[in-house]
Amino acid sequence: MNAPADNALFDLTLTDDQRMNRETVQRFAQADIRPHAMVADVDRTTPTGFYDKTLELGLTLMPIPEALGGAGIDRSPVSNVLNIEDLAHGDLSLALGAISPLAFVNTLIDQGTDAQKEKYLPSFCGESFHAATTALLEPRATFDHHDLHCVAATVDNGYEISGVKTLVPLGLSAELMLVIAQMDDGTPGAFIIEGSPDGLSRTPETHMGLASLEVARLEFDKVQVEADARLGDSAFNFERFIDLSNLGICALAVGTCQAVLDYVKEYCNERVAFGEPITNRQSVAFMIADIAIELEAMRLMTWRAAARAEAGQPFHQEAYLAKTFCAEQAMKIGTDGVQLLGGHGFCREHPVEMWYRNLRAIAILDGVASV
Repeated sequence: MNAPADNALFDLTLTDDQRMNRETVQRFAQADIRPHAMVADVDRTTPTGFYDKTLELGLTLMPIPEALGGAGIDRSPVSNVLNIEDLAHGDLSLALGAISPLAFVNTLIDQGTDAQKEKYLPSFCGESFHAATTALLEPRATFDHHDLHCVAATVDNGYEISGVKTLVPLGLSAELMLVIAQMDDGTPGAFIIEGSPDGLSRTPETHMGLASLEVARLEFDKVQVEADARLGDSAFNFERFIDLSNLGICALAVGTCQAVLDYVKEYCNERVAFGEPITNRQSVAFMIADIAIELEAMRLMTWRAAARAEAGQPFHQEAYLAKTFCAEQAMKIGTDGVQLLGGHGFCREHPVEMWYRNLRAIAILDGVASV
């Protein structure tokens, strides 16, 4: 996608590489995600070998420098948003699990030191899936990412992390975790946690949605990390981290809402009542049209913010507005999708109820999908 020329304009024309890559990701979502999503949701587990298969897409490999074993392609928030959207069209839960290592890699590339990149990035260039994640959310109904209760106290030779994180993707198996905690000076910092150090406990979580995603609660009881575990060599740019993650979360919403729209259009055109398709009724047709309008607004807001981020322009306002709008409309589109199916909307015979449950997570997800 070409960079916007000024603050008022942006170009939504995809490059040839982006179009070809979208076709690849869309085929993967159609063949390797959508057919398994419902069974994975019911069984509350990830399909065997699924994450290893996602390596064929090379999403994590592409932004890593060639010198470290990667493809050396410049990191592109726009391309990442497109890929996440297409994966989520297959299933939001599995898409979020697939991109969790990419979110870790993106933040490391964006704000890590050269030494940290040289140490951790090569592990994502192998032939097996390397589970990594980001932990920001905390288990409070009034959670505010500007008021973190997880703290990183300065101690001799490093930091001591204490607190609880929740809704952590791949939280049970992640070999690398980027944990966001409040430091002594009251500012947020990001810390790379390797493996399962003393004081760290992991507990599986169960929620109404994201059933096939390995979501965990992480408890840190005076976990000791060395000084070089702190991401970067200067202050952590927390606002940029949140903004880039918001774009990824918006892309998850857009992809899943597109799946809802595609499904209800076909269902309602084929569903006959009183001798005619129910789309002949204005109440049904107008509801489908509203979904399409809201979805297009979600997509354009997300793409615009991503285009500004890629161009190096300020995008905080655009990312915030996109996340706020997507969170609200994703809830509405999921609800309307269930409503349009009538009684079938309550049945697991159709995937709309699963998409509805997953879309309710958009409003509370935070810091898990940096593009």
